[in-house]
Amino acid sequence: MSSSVILQPGREKSLLRKHPWIFSRAIEKTIGRTNMGDTVDVMSHDGKFLGRGAWSPESQIQVRIWTFEQNEIIDNGFFQRRIAIAQASREDLIERHGLTGYRLIAAESDGLPGVTIDKYADVLVCQLLSAGAEKHRDKIVWALKKEFPECSIYERSDVAIRKKEGLEQITQVLHGDVPEEVVIEENGVKIIVNVKAGHKTGFYLDQRDNRAIAAKYVKDKTLLNCFCYTGTFGSYALASGAKSVTSIDVSDLALTTAKRNVEINGLDTDKCEFINADVFQALRDFKQEGKHFDQIILDPPKFIDSKNSVVRGCRGYKDINMLAMQIMQPGGILCTFSCSGLLSFDLFQKVVADAALDAGRTVQIIERLGQAADHPVGTNYPEGFYLKGLVCRVL
Repeated sequence: MSSSVILQPGREKSLLRKHPWIFSRAIEKTIGRTNMGDTVDVMSHDGKFLGRGAWSPESQIQVRIWTFEQNEIIDNGFFQRRIAIAQASREDLIERHGLTGYRLIAAESDGLPGVTIDKYADVLVCQLLSAGAEKHRDKIVWALKKEFPECSIYERSDVAIRKKEGLEQITQVLHGDVPEEVVIEENGVKIIVNVKAGHKTGFYLDQRDNRAIAAKYVKDKTLLNCFCYTGTFGSYALASGAKSVTSIDVSDLALTTAKRNVEINGLDTDKCEFINADVFQALRDFKQEGKHFDQIILDPPKFIDSKNSVVRGCRGYKDINMLAMQIMQPGGILCTFSCSGLLSFDLFQKVVADAALDAGRTVQIIERLGQAADHPVGTNYPEGFYLKGLVCRVL
């Protein structure tokens, strides 16, 4: 007999809408063995099957649903089917943008809660962030080897969120020989990715479309690329005819890679300046010096990681946008982003509007941006939408 989770009366509504999470307060009791990561059947209070998921006793989200089909078993074939479907759904995108790097599995939105897989050329990088993903690591690796026999596989489960699942951080080679770096290509631009030491799984694939959009505005313009990481907004800009690119980050490794990205694309490094500095302080220094730019990219790290940090995070977003607006040439373009999933698009827009008031500038929103198409948002899982951006004209 399989293990089961019985819900409190009336707590099945979200599951009937196919939402994949069950919080601890919705559960009345468990029946049978329920060790961390075990597969459990989720039943309504009156005994109806609702879904099959992974048990996570350490987390507030105590069950993450694998499947809503009663006859679907969570075996090797299950993971291979999900991965094959995800790859097939991205084929047109891969061809259209000439991609050798893309997100293969976007967790819940691709039906694999807690599983993120990015493909960088012939290297697959996995993040396993839930108890269920941890439990089925071997099955996931088996499925990836079946679907991508030419690829090596590396795990980058070195993120703090695993602690909420009762898991330790880990990085390891899962299959094959994994190089330190690979070079990918998107929209004709080559990008160096450090899969072992880079941010997240090595790179920010979610900004692909926004890099191309920002580049539309930059011909013969001066660009300031803040929180530049490996400088890909700058590489796109130079390829589109930017007059100059100033890149700021606090990481020497990121800035070195940013310069190398310019070089491998055959672009002019004489048009580039790379500054190791705190962005907030650098913007204040530019203001004091009277320096202005035609276009500014603000792509900061996540300022909000819990509901308790929303107010503080909004203050950070407001300050940085205000400072950027104050050093913008009249008619200049500000591309500003937030990757904080807990910050709604409406609130982000309000923060930018407040920044415009404090900066004393008139600002027009001319485009609203989101994450690239290989980071889909399931209609049953709106939490999958996290990256938001605005293209603003600063008058």
